[in-house]
Amino acid sequence: MDCFGAAIGMTSIVKQLGKPCNIILGKDTVAIEYYLNKIKQIKEYDNIIISLEEANKNINDKTLIMIVDVHNTSYILDNEIVSKVNRKVIIDHHRRNEDMVDGALLNYIEVYASSTSEMVTELIQYMVQKPNLKPIEAEGLLSGIFMDTKGFSYKSGVRTFDAASFLRSLGADTTEVKKMFTDDIEDYLIIADTIRSAEVENGVAVAELPGECTKSFMAARAADEMLNISGINVSFVLAEINSDIIISGRSSGDVNVQVILESIGGGGHMNMAGAQLSNISIEEAKEILKNSIKKHLKVGE
Repeated sequence: MDCFGAAIGMTSIVKQLGKPCNIILGKDTVAIEYYLNKIKQIKEYDNIIISLEEANKNINDKTLIMIVDVHNTSYILDNEIVSKVNRKVIIDHHRRNEDMVDGALLNYIEVYASSTSEMVTELIQYMVQKPNLKPIEAEGLLSGIFMDTKGFSYKSGVRTFDAASFLRSLGADTTEVKKMFTDDIEDYLIIADTIRSAEVENGVAVAELPGECTKSFMAARAADEMLNISGINVSFVLAEINSDIIISGRSSGDVNVQVILESIGGGGHMNMAGAQLSNISIEEAKEILKNSIKKHLKVGE
């Protein structure tokens, strides 16, 4: 949601500057479904969200591509389209990774920002004198901030609340933002089953989603939920999605989950990170994860 909220914010401000702008959206939209359905109900957004195929048809020498909430090639939706475009801008709040996109005109990477949506909210206030964001666009940005701060619990500095206040003044409805992150009964039961499978040692919990779950974002939801349990300070949830193993890590204290998952090819932040492993079983992935946890906790001691 941080990625999509930032994209909506940048699209709105670019259009206010008199330039056409589109959002390239992939097929895995489950995590943004509530907000995306609201956007689709507004007629003027009919032609803004486009597919990769449509984007490829419209690329020319004047095309500028803005990459938001990511900067490393392994996490970008489609590297082929990025390589075709000569003019690139990166806006992100994750720590710089080795496989960073090359040749960007601007790398605006601010690791101390709570979210990319916070960064875009600040940019908007400098790019035009009187930003004219619609309430639904402000809600997209506010939900991005809400998502990456876990309801303003983590990485929420003065700038974060300034950005949230600005978006609220534009009509962002906090009740609507909260609705974007609620679970239905089936999802909640999956989270409960995931927590039930957790192995807890020294405040670190490792669990896995039930095999029948195909929603990738559920791993992150379950990892978040485990931090609400007394005695668990760090949580990792593994899931098998489309033959890949995804891992979501969360921390409420001094343990840096970013470092733990970065060592096995992932990335993120100190309190929130993820990784994706291919051509491996979930048991093998769990063993690799546990070895990385032991290694970095020992170094931390």
